[in-house]
Amino acid sequence: MTEGAPILTANQMRAFEQRTIDAGCPVETLMERAGAAVAELVWRVAGRAETLILCGPGNNGGDGYVAARILQARGVAVRVAVAAPPSSDAAQKAAALWDGPRTSLAEARPAAVVVDALFGTGLTRPIESPISEEYLRLCAAAQRRIAVDLPSGVTTDEGHVLGTVPHFHFTVALGALKPAHRLLPAAEYCGRVTVADIGLGPIAEAPTFEIGRPRLVSPGHDANKYSRGKLVVLAGAMSGASLLSAMAGQRSGAGYVELLGAGGDGPPHALVRRDWSDKAVEDPRIGALVTGPGLGLDHAARDRLDAALASGKPMVLDADALTLIGKRRHDRLAGHVLTPHWGEFVRLFGDSRVDRLTQARAAAAASGAVVLLKGADSIVAHPDGRAGIGRLAPAWLASAGTGDVLAGIIGALLAQGLDGFSAACAGVWLHSEAARIAGPALIADDLVHHLPAAMKVCL
Repeated sequence: MTEGAPILTANQMRAFEQRTIDAGCPVETLMERAGAAVAELVWRVAGRAETLILCGPGNNGGDGYVAARILQARGVAVRVAVAAPPSSDAAQKAAALWDGPRTSLAEARPAAVVVDALFGTGLTRPIESPISEEYLRLCAAAQRRIAVDLPSGVTTDEGHVLGTVPHFHFTVALGALKPAHRLLPAAEYCGRVTVADIGLGPIAEAPTFEIGRPRLVSPGHDANKYSRGKLVVLAGAMSGASLLSAMAGQRSGAGYVELLGAGGDGPPHALVRRDWSDKAVEDPRIGALVTGPGLGLDHAARDRLDAALASGKPMVLDADALTLIGKRRHDRLAGHVLTPHWGEFVRLFGDSRVDRLTQARAAAAASGAVVLLKGADSIVAHPDGRAGIGRLAPAWLASAGTGDVLAGIIGALLAQGLDGFSAACAGVWLHSEAARIAGPALIADDLVHHLPAAMKVCL
């Protein structure tokens, strides 16, 4: 599994910046690089369009002054609107080098392009009046809105939105992604995010990362259906849900997929259907189990879940299985993958009222399981504290059965030998990519059809 770009909290970012400064790189150099990256994006997306840069008192504002100077040198008509005088030494030096037009926010005229260099990271309360009103006025009038590091008014680590914040077309993430670039609701306000290298060097210690495209391995010529992984999906009251999981498992590389407890026949004919038997889940050739989609909540469902948990096989627990676990408080979750949406998560673990990333991490640590907290900004948390956050998934995934498909994908990857954390992260990426390929108005069945194309780019 390939991890994507590191994601740093505000404190982690400050620590990396300080490490770079202590190694001999002045803060002014970092500011110059940041401002140059902002100027380059403005130039690339807007050319010589008139540009207004909103500068705050801190180093975020200093980045804005640098960007203004560089754009002016390229012939762009640039103006700076100041929220407050620069307060840091580096920002003061950057402001002193700017010799172009400068006004207060209240006096500023709108421009075709606005650059938000007001506050960036570290904001913990809404922007106060009258700055907030002028900020909204100038952003609303612009045709292109670009944020420096983060839109002013979102929290860096939690992804919360403080008060009214404009939606931006682009955000330049300085040095590394921050949680707010990927967590809702803030992520929707960032627009397209580009990461600017400002010379911090390799970032290897970050426990949080963006889920990137996985690296999967094609079967060798000596492979057989069992060596490619046997996946068993437990059927129950709603046969369609478990069938979707089983078909997704087939299309995600498992060599042998069995729908247990369904019986009967029908397409796909490569899917093995068997009547329920407690002994069936004890087959030593089974690589993984999926239970929950369509399982039901009756006595038969509880018995099947208990048998699956007793088997000791790696398992994806989804949907009805999570509801049953929440009611009965099973303590045998360690080593498995749980895939709750927010409502199921709260029934299992409660709501501590902190951000979703912190809660997912706490749930994984408490249960010993990999916890995939589903949503447009899906989070995969490992008991050891690692966490991956997916890019915002296509909104068309908000459709019945798509979660059943995700469970089948992860189950197939588990059956093929991936550990639970890697399988869950890869599953999130493949699920989202299949949705992107399927396009608007998709249904869950479409995802199954497009999984081979999504997998192809990972082999």
